[in-house]
Amino acid sequence: MNPMQPDPAANDSQADASAAAVAAPDQDDPATHTLDTPLVRGNQTITSITLRKPKSGELRGVSLSDLVSLDVVALSKVLPRISSPMLTEVDVANIDPADLVQLGGIFAGFLMPKAVKSRLASQTA
Repeated sequence: MNPMQPDPAANDSQADASAAAVAAPDQDDPATHTLDTPLVRGNQTITSITLRKPKSGELRGVSLSDLVSLDVVALSKVLPRISSPMLTEVDVANIDPADLVQLGGIFAGFLMPKAVKSRLASQTA
Protein backbone atom coordinates (compact mmCIF):
# COMPACT_ATOMS: atom_id res chain seq x y z
CA MET A 1 0.00 0.00 0.00
CA ASN A 2 1.22 3.47 -0.86
CA PRO A 3 1.67 5.48 2.39
CA MET A 4 0.59 8.63 0.55
CA GLN A 5 -2.84 7.19 -0.31
CA PRO A 6 -5.54 6.97 2.36
CA ASP A 7 -6.74 3.52 3.41
CA PRO A 8 -10.29 3.14 2.00
CA ALA A 9 -11.27 0.69 4.77
CA ALA A 10 -10.35 3.26 7.43
CA ASN A 11 -12.49 5.89 5.69
CA ASP A 12 -15.47 3.49 5.55
CA SER A 13 -15.30 2.74 9.27
CA GLN A 14 -14.99 6.45 10.09
CA ALA A 15 -17.97 7.24 7.85
CA ASP A 16 -20.03 4.48 9.51
CA ALA A 17 -19.18 5.82 12.98
CA SER A 18 -20.07 9.38 11.95
CA ALA A 19 -23.37 8.29 10.42
CA ALA A 20 -24.31 6.38 13.57
CA ALA A 21 -23.51 9.39 15.75
CA VAL A 22 -25.69 11.70 13.66
CA ALA A 23 -28.50 9.20 13.19
CA ALA A 24 -29.02 8.45 16.87
CA PRO A 25 -27.96 11.16 19.30
CA ASP A 26 -27.60 9.88 22.84
CA GLN A 27 -30.54 11.26 24.82
CA ASP A 28 -28.43 11.10 27.99
CA ASP A 29 -25.79 13.28 26.33
CA PRO A 30 -25.73 16.65 28.13
CA ALA A 31 -25.22 18.32 24.74
CA THR A 32 -28.52 16.89 23.43
CA HIS A 33 -31.79 18.69 24.07
CA THR A 34 -35.19 17.12 23.43
CA LEU A 35 -37.37 19.94 22.17
CA ASP A 36 -40.49 20.82 24.16
CA THR A 37 -42.02 21.94 20.87
CA PRO A 38 -40.79 19.91 17.87
CA LEU A 39 -39.48 21.97 14.98
CA VAL A 40 -41.19 21.30 11.65
CA ARG A 41 -39.15 21.89 8.49
CA GLY A 42 -41.14 20.91 5.39
CA ASN A 43 -42.02 17.24 5.88
CA GLN A 44 -39.28 16.75 8.51
CA THR A 45 -39.99 17.00 12.23
CA ILE A 46 -37.00 17.66 14.47
CA THR A 47 -37.55 16.43 18.03
CA SER A 48 -34.04 16.75 19.47
CA ILE A 49 -30.92 18.76 18.75
CA THR A 50 -27.35 17.91 19.67
CA LEU A 51 -24.74 20.64 19.92
CA ARG A 52 -20.99 20.15 19.73
CA LYS A 53 -18.33 22.40 21.18
CA PRO A 54 -17.44 25.03 18.56
CA LYS A 55 -13.97 25.77 17.30
CA SER A 56 -12.85 29.41 17.52
CA GLY A 57 -13.38 29.90 13.78
CA GLU A 58 -17.03 28.95 14.12
CA LEU A 59 -17.53 31.96 16.39
CA ARG A 60 -16.39 34.40 13.69
CA GLY A 61 -18.54 37.44 13.15
CA VAL A 62 -20.16 37.14 16.57
CA SER A 63 -19.27 38.97 19.77
CA LEU A 64 -18.28 36.64 22.61
CA SER A 65 -20.07 38.92 25.07
CA ASP A 66 -23.27 38.54 23.00
CA LEU A 67 -22.89 34.76 23.12
CA VAL A 68 -22.27 34.75 26.88
CA SER A 69 -25.43 36.83 27.36
CA LEU A 70 -27.32 34.41 25.04
CA ASP A 71 -28.20 37.12 22.53
CA VAL A 72 -30.74 35.65 20.08
CA VAL A 73 -29.06 37.13 16.99
CA ALA A 74 -25.66 35.75 18.06
CA LEU A 75 -27.13 32.31 18.81
CA SER A 76 -28.94 32.26 15.46
CA LYS A 77 -25.57 32.66 13.74
CA VAL A 78 -23.64 30.10 15.78
CA LEU A 79 -26.18 27.32 16.40
CA PRO A 80 -26.42 26.36 12.70
CA ARG A 81 -22.65 25.87 12.69
CA ILE A 82 -22.62 23.41 15.62
CA SER A 83 -25.98 21.61 15.57
CA SER A 84 -27.05 18.15 14.53
CA PRO A 85 -29.31 18.00 12.68
CA MET A 86 -27.95 21.15 11.05
CA LEU A 87 -30.27 24.06 11.72
CA THR A 88 -30.71 27.14 9.56
CA GLU A 89 -31.07 30.69 10.87
CA VAL A 90 -34.77 30.41 9.95
CA ASP A 91 -35.03 27.22 12.04
CA VAL A 92 -33.49 29.03 15.02
CA ALA A 93 -35.96 31.89 14.54
CA ASN A 94 -38.81 29.37 14.69
CA ILE A 95 -37.64 27.49 17.79
CA ASP A 96 -39.82 27.80 20.88
CA PRO A 97 -38.20 30.36 23.24
CA ALA A 98 -37.99 27.79 26.05
CA ASP A 99 -36.05 25.45 23.75
CA LEU A 100 -33.77 28.29 22.61
CA VAL A 101 -32.91 29.07 26.24
CA GLN A 102 -32.05 25.41 26.84
CA LEU A 103 -29.84 25.27 23.73
CA GLY A 104 -28.22 28.55 24.80
CA GLY A 105 -27.48 27.02 28.20
CA ILE A 106 -25.79 24.03 26.57
CA PHE A 107 -23.77 26.41 24.41
CA ALA A 108 -22.79 28.54 27.42
CA GLY A 109 -21.45 25.39 29.07
CA PHE A 110 -19.02 25.00 26.18
CA LEU A 111 -17.52 28.41 27.03
CA MET A 112 -16.76 27.51 30.66
CA PRO A 113 -13.20 26.58 31.56
CA LYS A 114 -12.67 23.05 32.95
CA ALA A 115 -11.79 24.44 36.38
CA VAL A 116 -15.16 26.18 36.64
CA LYS A 117 -17.00 23.05 35.49
CA SER A 118 -15.13 20.96 38.09
CA ARG A 119 -15.96 23.44 40.84
CA LEU A 120 -19.63 23.44 39.88
CA ALA A 121 -19.72 19.64 39.72
CA SER A 122 -18.17 19.32 43.19
CA GLN A 123 -20.70 21.78 44.64
CA THR A 124 -23.67 19.86 43.25
CA ALA A 125 -22.34 16.40 44.20
